Amino acid sequence: MSESIFQKVLAENWQNLGSIIQQHYFLRPYSEDYICVSGEMSEVYHSTIAKLFIPFGLLFGSVVPYRANNVPIDVHYNSSKDNANLYWDRLFKFSDRKHFHFKSHMEHVQGNEVIEFVRFGVGIRLAVTVEDGAMIFRDKGYVWRIFGKCIPIPISLFLGNAYVEERPIDQHSFSMKMTLKHPLFGIMFRYRGTFRLGSTSA
Repeated sequence: MSESIFQKVLAENWQNLGSIIQQHYFLRPYSEDYICVSGEMSEVYHSTIAKLFIPFGLLFGSVVPYRANNVPIDVHYNSSKDNANLYWDRLFKFSDRKHFHFKSHMEHVQGNEVIEFVRFGVGIRLAVTVEDGAMIFRDKGYVWRIFGKCIPIPISLFLGNAYVEERPIDQHSFSMKMTLKHPLFGIMFRYRGTFRLGSTSA
């Protein structure tokens, strides 16, 4: 049985993850593994300044354009038999609007570093660590992949730096938090909620 994608990313630190986090990152490269986690976002937020950048973000499929509380959400994770990437489809079920899909995929670069790509080759480099049983992603800058090469681009100057965590609550649930924080303008985007494991296949 091959290792999961994040076992490769985290190496020996995989064992320090809470079991609920391990259970939804079991997906292996070059497989058709799949899992869905379901929950509720207690907050989906962007600041007034961040609203100026939403049209640009929507072009690349990299932001959720609405503000709301208590939003049901399903997150579909799957791997592919054709490559070693991990794919996300986050389905936000806003009650007064159409459902919103936020899709991306993640590639392992080296060591504990990954890049999460959205449309047109735009991606964010992330360092992945394990802290108190939680999986933590920290921003290392944005890139644009052109002809197979990743060129740094200064998106952080406008949107700030990203921080993501998935933290165990108990054996059956975990919390998630994402922030984009600018050094001058403060929080630009913030999502947070709780999840439980759903359907799975391997």
